[in-house]
Amino acid sequence: MLIDNHGRPITYLRLAVTDKCNLRCFYCMPEEGLDWLSRAELMSYEEMLHVCRVMVNMGIEKIRITGGEPFVRKDIMQLLTAIAGLDGLKELSLTTNGVLTAPYVPELKKIGIRSVNLSLDTLDANRFFTITRRDEFANVIAAMEAMLHHDMEVKINAVVMDGKNTQDILPLVELTKDLPVSVRFIEEMPFNGDGHVYDGLHWDYVRILDEIKTKYPQIKKLDDPANSTAYNYQIPGHKGSVGIIAAYSRTFCGTCNRIRITPQGQLKTCLYDDGILNVRDLLREGIEDDRLRNILQEAFKHRPKDGWEAERTRAAQTGIHESMATIGG
Repeated sequence: MLIDNHGRPITYLRLAVTDKCNLRCFYCMPEEGLDWLSRAELMSYEEMLHVCRVMVNMGIEKIRITGGEPFVRKDIMQLLTAIAGLDGLKELSLTTNGVLTAPYVPELKKIGIRSVNLSLDTLDANRFFTITRRDEFANVIAAMEAMLHHDMEVKINAVVMDGKNTQDILPLVELTKDLPVSVRFIEEMPFNGDGHVYDGLHWDYVRILDEIKTKYPQIKKLDDPANSTAYNYQIPGHKGSVGIIAAYSRTFCGTCNRIRITPQGQLKTCLYDDGILNVRDLLREGIEDDRLRNILQEAFKHRPKDGWEAERTRAAQTGIHESMATIGG
């Protein structure tokens, strides 16, 4: 098992397969998009599978595929199928915005993906267009319905943004009444690329819960699974559940078991750090697996205690200017 320098097991890898996205959410990137990575800069599927195999052999039990938007990368099912077949991997999941996802749902279920995080900040089609700058609301809802039809666990991720979608908190909670979904509200973070000025956190996890209690005072706290990033709740009589993720407040760092690899191969041992090393470059230099394992283990021995420490270190160097699309959010 992998253990970091603070005694935390590392069992969960988030692998971003592309920086590209077919939405243009204002809090993530400018309307014209970003300076996309070239094909040569992206890790190849062979390189991604190689790294996943090495890390599973080191103790990684769960891999989540993220982006950008994973389904904009050509032949993504080939990679998903290959990773799903790795010996020792206990769980493969993914995060998607749902725009292109619905047709893939039966195949996702067939290869063993049981849980999908669906990004959806509003249930209002007009606000969806305002936030994402794309008219794709119907496709996202179709993806959710397809996942539920195939008995997949659906977690809806909604970033709470002051003056933009706070009126959607209660309607999103209402989804849990008749649908077996987990609606998770996420504090807004300063990973915004060049498209949006982050002016501080206005809706923290306490305020979000207080808003929910205005309509559902009977909401009850659930036991949180080990290493959970969310505070989990349920409203009596509802089929689904509610989660609140203190992504900016960073209250869960003490039990964090996850690491990230960006589309260009940058290893991040904390969402807020600037990257520790580039595994793509190491593979292209022909590194042997034993040497790669040693380098990774050494990197995990220098993991920040929490996101605040990582951000302080980074701010002293470059500050945070990247988009969540480039780091797998």
